[in-house]
Amino acid sequence: MTTTTDDTSASSTAAPETLSPTPSTTSLPVVTTTSTSTATPAPAPSPTASALLSANAGFAHLFSNHISAARDAFAADPASPFHLLGLGVCAFLEAALGMESGLMGEASRLLAASEAGAKRAGAEARKVGVGNNAHGGNVRGDGGGRFAAGLEYEILQADAVVLLGLTHALSESYMGYFQCMYALNAAHSKFTKLYKTVFPVGLDAYRTPAPSRKASSSNLAVVAGNGNANAMLTPSANASTISVSTDSSPPTPVSASSPSTQQQQQQPAKPAPAPTPSKSLFGRWSASTASLLSTKSTTSLSLSKNSSSTSLAKSAEELEREKENERVERERGPEGPVEEMIVAGVAFGFGLFNLVFSLLPKRVQSLVGLLGFKHDRALALRALAVSAGLNILDDDGTLSSEGSTGRDVHGVFAGLVLMTFHGVVLLLSGYQADEARIIRRYKAIVDGIESRYPTGSLWILNRAKILRMSHDAEGAIAVLKKGLEAPQTFVQADTLLMFELAWTLLAQRRHQEAAEAFVRLTEMNSWSHATYYFIAAGCYISLGNLTKAQELLDALPELLSKKKVGGKDLPTEVLIRKKLEFYKEKQKRRGGDPAKFAECISISPADELAIFWNTHQRIDEAVATAHIAELATLTPAVAIAVPSPLLPAIDEKHQVQPEQTPADLDTPDERALRALLLGIMHRTLRLYAPARALLEAARGAQGVKVSTWIAGVALFEMAVNDLKEADDGGAGEKTDGDGKEKEAKTPLDKAGWAAVLAGVDKKLDEAQGFAGKSDIDLSSRLDSRIALLRDEIAAKRGMVGI
Repeated sequence: MTTTTDDTSASSTAAPETLSPTPSTTSLPVVTTTSTSTATPAPAPSPTASALLSANAGFAHLFSNHISAARDAFAADPASPFHLLGLGVCAFLEAALGMESGLMGEASRLLAASEAGAKRAGAEARKVGVGNNAHGGNVRGDGGGRFAAGLEYEILQADAVVLLGLTHALSESYMGYFQCMYALNAAHSKFTKLYKTVFPVGLDAYRTPAPSRKASSSNLAVVAGNGNANAMLTPSANASTISVSTDSSPPTPVSASSPSTQQQQQQPAKPAPAPTPSKSLFGRWSASTASLLSTKSTTSLSLSKNSSSTSLAKSAEELEREKENERVERERGPEGPVEEMIVAGVAFGFGLFNLVFSLLPKRVQSLVGLLGFKHDRALALRALAVSAGLNILDDDGTLSSEGSTGRDVHGVFAGLVLMTFHGVVLLLSGYQADEARIIRRYKAIVDGIESRYPTGSLWILNRAKILRMSHDAEGAIAVLKKGLEAPQTFVQADTLLMFELAWTLLAQRRHQEAAEAFVRLTEMNSWSHATYYFIAAGCYISLGNLTKAQELLDALPELLSKKKVGGKDLPTEVLIRKKLEFYKEKQKRRGGDPAKFAECISISPADELAIFWNTHQRIDEAVATAHIAELATLTPAVAIAVPSPLLPAIDEKHQVQPEQTPADLDTPDERALRALLLGIMHRTLRLYAPARALLEAARGAQGVKVSTWIAGVALFEMAVNDLKEADDGGAGEKTDGDGKEKEAKTPLDKAGWAAVLAGVDKKLDEAQGFAGKSDIDLSSRLDSRIALLRDEIAAKRGMVGI
């Protein structure tokens, strides 16, 4: 997949006046005809639209943290598939955000009921639509939309299936991923068909809340080429050749197609106008789709010897007008709640579906390929941005301040997915080709949704994440604490605030507060209490409170024996079991009291687990220096090939051996872990040469028996080190190892970057060999991090022109 890094390429050429989410307020000239008629009266509110708006009110409560009020609103109409889905979403969010295994069964039941209800409602809507069509009417839903009857219910069905599938993926285990794939298999063809139906010529005509990476193809034919041929256009070599936004000239005057706005009025004498576009499903596009893709002139098309007699009769001018009618109709935004639900819902569902596939570990993606699935992450992100854009943008492209029932809820969920993705990229990829752009895009989405639901914990969480990713940890802590001061009306969402606060406090070495926060999490949700206690114990070890640390460690065996989701330990719990045995064996070997094995722990378990959450990357210099000083006091002394100004100068071939007492780190596992942590800290301080040497020492450590994950992670961190050093061009390197200031280097040219990226690819290929192995702890997380970093490398290649 090729990722383009141009911020504006996906949307800059679209004519703003044709992209309004509420086209009835947009000034569109009116077509003339040879006859006159009275204006069509505005249709009465339809049952579908009324039910949808009623359900949207429930979602507004949910997004504002009032889950009880949301559930009451959804329960008010149990016969409505929209309301049933709302109840399922409430249960799903409680289960997913809080990892509450007891709620997963209820979520599945409600989502299954919603799926069944949507299926019945869709069948009935299609039956009514066929009856109307038989009497000369258009095939339309009862919401007055331009799409086929029942399409909105197909989207509800697909929504339910996706949520059911995502429940399985929450475990971060390969079995969970495979179960997720099995569930999503049913939705694959559904989303493909819906995308082709609603977006037959791609997404470029729609605005997004901030510039996003342009999809490698805007036409689904490139992604899944064996679908419904009637619903899709022939792909071009480049999506921009069929983009509706490539023409910057003003649109030819046409009429709005809504029944409430369509009037036939006389205009000054002009050439014969094009006919009013049909409102049937493909009526707007089917007449001359070939003209959109052909590089030949419309005149040559009309004079073709193979053309029908009707085509021969058309003038070039008429064909051009018809083309303009189609273009404006494509670019016209959705009218009314049902149309908006269809457009935003399909964009959200298709985007989420493909994004989930693209983020699965390589081992699972190989199975995806065997099943025939294909994905395009850039197109997925573009689709999600379109859905979010419909939700949070006003007609003039500014952030919306409209009431919460005025936009479809799919756009809010699309915004949430984009926030989560951008946050994951910033946190776990290790390196970003254009970090400022990601943060800018991330912030635009948060601004738009938070302005409508200021009390929602999910938006407060992402506001804090942006501050943390922008190196303002103290600002993030303040936002999180303020959010937690509000009354708890949605405990599972508030749990995320506490989780983020705990990690941010740990990153700042505020160990007492961090320990209390991790223990507090055990009172807020049922997810791995063993993991929370293990991290809290590490905080107390850093504080020197071994008694409290031992108390928490002693509670772990009972916590680990509790029943798990799916009957299997979480990946972190597998690692914790191994570490407990490792510590006990070390204490026994050293002749200590077996009941006080906390006293033999030299490197904080919290700092070790923080490696997997990449907590150490965005700490400030004072914190990184404090970490290095603490690790440097442990025996034996650190010996590396490239001296560091922050470590004692000891040659790696002449290590000082302890004389009487045993060394603090008396196993290859511990020494490799220390080298890994020191390498990450040095890189954070932009001391790239000693960082590389330390990471190499961690990768090549011999005799590691328990922490077999270290080598793969060290290789990944070495790749990140190379990329960051190349970005700095050497200018950020403070010293050359002898304490002398190093001269700033000039930025790398294309050849220099090509060499760096080739070396990085080699390291990631080697790291991939450690990812996805069942005997290596948290290997699926390494797998995902490698995939994220490869995307950033692809973006960098595009930026430098390689």
